[in-house]
Amino acid sequence: MSEIQRPGALYQQVAAAIREAILSGEFAPETLLPSEAQLMSRYGVSRPTVRNAISALRAEGLIDVRHGKGSFVRSSGQPVLTIERRISRTAEGKFVMPNGDVWQEVEEPSTYRTRTTKNTGRLLQLGEEEALFGCDRLLIDPTSGTRAMHRTLIPFETAEGVPLLAEEPCKRPAAIYRLLTQDGHKLHWTETVRAHMPLPDERTTLQLPDATPVLHVTRVAHSDDDHPLFLEELRFGADRAQLAYRITSDKQPARRTRA
Repeated sequence: MSEIQRPGALYQQVAAAIREAILSGEFAPETLLPSEAQLMSRYGVSRPTVRNAISALRAEGLIDVRHGKGSFVRSSGQPVLTIERRISRTAEGKFVMPNGDVWQEVEEPSTYRTRTTKNTGRLLQLGEEEALFGCDRLLIDPTSGTRAMHRTLIPFETAEGVPLLAEEPCKRPAAIYRLLTQDGHKLHWTETVRAHMPLPDERTTLQLPDATPVLHVTRVAHSDDDHPLFLEELRFGADRAQLAYRITSDKQPARRTRA
């Protein structure tokens, strides 16, 4: 039996001891933890104490509880999918997305009309309650099973200038890029990434395990005068995928010299 002689609530002491065993490699990733009875015997505590300790470690993201099977140590390995965040354009003017052929749609896309929020309005340089076309897609990578929620938000102002886009606003991003360039826009993009703990619908839709944050990627397409044309959002579990970027150096503007 391992002595529990740390300050704090008893279940916290047991959780700390199990945590140390996980981090030291005694309990390896993807392996089944000892049963409740074995942990009770090992640490000399009651069943409720063990259960509270397991709940605490589950909230930390160190273990998964699989109903009918027991508690398993979470994997500490790298995400199984790398999402390349670059855009290529062919000589014919067609845009190519590195992961474009990887994702499959789980269900039919949903097209709807919505309005800007404080956050989407800021990204699109619009006030709140401005009219938008929205399109939601649920995607899956068939190889890894990784799920992603994808959304496009197109201001009415942008769609009205491109008749084909107004008629069918739920096109894939590469098709939207092409329509905008055919309309005379010279595009560039800005992108931000943030993490947050999942909302209930995100956790269910993305099939996330406990204590798993969501990576939320926002990409805005701009015209050559920096005016935002439309917004894309991509959300997926941080345990399943990672982002990869190609970084190039910008040319610095020439310094002006005084005459």
